[in-house]
Amino acid sequence: MTAAAVTAPASGQVRDLMQHRLERALRERVRYRYVQPLVLREGENFRIQSPCCSRNVDPSGGLIDIALLIPHTGGNWCLCARDHVNNTWVSRFQDEPLDVLLDLLCVDDERQFWP
Repeated sequence: MTAAAVTAPASGQVRDLMQHRLERALRERVRYRYVQPLVLREGENFRIQSPCCSRNVDPSGGLIDIALLIPHTGGNWCLCARDHVNNTWVSRFQDEPLDVLLDLLCVDDERQFWP
C-alpha cells in the first residue's frame, strides 16, 4: 500500500488522502457554503466542480468547473480558474504551496473561482 492511499475498513475501497484533504479544505470556503463541491481526480490533477449557485454561468444551476489543481515538481502546485466563456482553464497562481492555493480558492475575494 502506498502512503497516498488507505483502505476503508467497511467498504474495502481505496481512499485517496489528497482528495480527502481537498474536500476537507473546501468545507471551509467562504462562498456557497450550502452546496457540496466535487473533487475529481484526473491523472495527477484535481478538478473541482460545484453547482452554479449564482446562476451566472449556468442559469439552471447545474454543475460547473470551478478550479483545477496541477502538481509541479518540488511539491508546489498551480491553481487554474475556468474561463466559462472560452471553455478553457486559465492559470491564476503558479508554483505555490498547496496550503496557500487552498486558502486562495476558499476565500476567493475576487470571485475568480466561484462565479
